[in-house]
Amino acid sequence: MEQESELVTGEAVVLDVRAAKLASRGLAMMLDVALQLVALVVAMLVLSQVAVFGDEALALTLFLVTLVLIMVGYPVICETLSRGRTLGKMALGLRVVRTDGGPVRFRHALVRGLAGFFIDFWALGMLGVVAVVTSLLSPNGRRVGDYLAGTLVIRERMPAARTPYVGMPPQLAYWASQLDLTRLPNDLALAVRQYLSRTSELRPEAAEALGYGLAQQVAAAIGTPVPPGVPSWAYLSAVLAERRQRDQAKLQPAVQYGPPVVRSYPQPAAPAPAPVAQPQPPAEPAPENPFAPPS
Repeated sequence: MEQESELVTGEAVVLDVRAAKLASRGLAMMLDVALQLVALVVAMLVLSQVAVFGDEALALTLFLVTLVLIMVGYPVICETLSRGRTLGKMALGLRVVRTDGGPVRFRHALVRGLAGFFIDFWALGMLGVVAVVTSLLSPNGRRVGDYLAGTLVIRERMPAARTPYVGMPPQLAYWASQLDLTRLPNDLALAVRQYLSRTSELRPEAAEALGYGLAQQVAAAIGTPVPPGVPSWAYLSAVLAERRQRDQAKLQPAVQYGPPVVRSYPQPAAPAPAPVAQPQPPAEPAPENPFAPPS
């Protein structure tokens, strides 16, 4: 079972991800456990020779250390080196990420590994009963280790979602370039972005009321009211498009170029003078409707 989830980064960028639920996570866990059992069998065969030709207490100690390394060290090392994937998760296209969408670190993998061994699965987990119950009760299929580490397992193999494009109204381009958008909160920008992407799905009166409320919140945040005669959706589109342009400009690397090279080319022959056009009477002005509703 899978469920779509939305992770929001610090830049108010929505990451539409699909949270891995019990079925896919359980299958990945079975693959990992099979690999761990094979490693344990090999370790027991090797340590049995130590017990025959050496000290049994030493063999038992080595077996306990090997058991901890395989059951805890395997997921911790794999998720740390591969940024959230074990061999079972790689096979099913799963990955462990932080709840803010970032990659996991060693501390996240260690908390998940220890919680998985002692709480979710083996020591106190009753062979996975705790993990199954917790995953079924969680909206995103998280187990106890995920809650303690602040992580989430997502599916990487999914169709890429189309991000709606918010364009700049040409009539407001210069006006928007003078705005101070540093005080615009990320959550409010995200709400505006979602509203503009779903305007066509709302009833006209509902879309107008919601847009007016968001426009008033944005105006209060940035200290610039809606210009007279400008629809709420156009005001919000201009603010959000200008914000995106500024963020993209910050990501562009500063590249230094040398002076331009001046090259000489043969000059083409001068064209014949064009006939002088007769003055035309001024055309009638178009009706004042500079803003068309978004499609």
